[in-house]
Amino acid sequence: MKTAVFGANGQIGRIFTDLWIREQHGEVRALIRSSDQAGYFEELGADPVLLNLEDDVNTLAKALEGCEAVVFAAGSGGDTGADMTLLIDLDGAVKASEAALKAGIDRFVLVSAMGAGERERWSDSIKPYYVAKHYADQAVESSGLSYTILRPGALTNDEGSGNIEAGPSLEPGSIPRADVAAAIVTALLEPNTQGKSFELIEGSTPISEALSKL
Repeated sequence: MKTAVFGANGQIGRIFTDLWIREQHGEVRALIRSSDQAGYFEELGADPVLLNLEDDVNTLAKALEGCEAVVFAAGSGGDTGADMTLLIDLDGAVKASEAALKAGIDRFVLVSAMGAGERERWSDSIKPYYVAKHYADQAVESSGLSYTILRPGALTNDEGSGNIEAGPSLEPGSIPRADVAAAIVTALLEPNTQGKSFELIEGSTPISEALSKL
């Protein structure tokens, strides 16, 4: 399955790309913002393509041509203001879903955030971030795409254990980025995850088992 990855140069995007290629699930089109990042993905065996999420939908759709699935793992980052959060985390995700439809791609996996689906759980300190994730999730859910939305807890750089807890609404917790990337791989391969949005944190259940029971 040839998969295009928005946010390929982010930490989760890089881990996913490596896993997808190393486990021989298919090719990866790594959508990146800088030519300086291309060499890393070429060494992995991916196809790097320069793209900016602020480009129009037609430009994004052209970059997706020939792919069978899309992973949106992009984010504006913690150092940017609310304006970039809206442009990347919200509008970028919406445009990516529109571009997938325009390119004839049905499968779409979105990395969101724990609590994005429930306003009462939003932290005041980063409320614009939750607003962006909430409405991006809603747009994807109503897009007609065969979507999966992952809402991980607090992200860590710990080594992945391969074990998680997954469900519609969980108690707050953390999860290694490596396990989120592995969950994206499993979600793309597990038909049971299609049309579902769920939270995930570190747990005691193997990823494949946890997602098959959603």
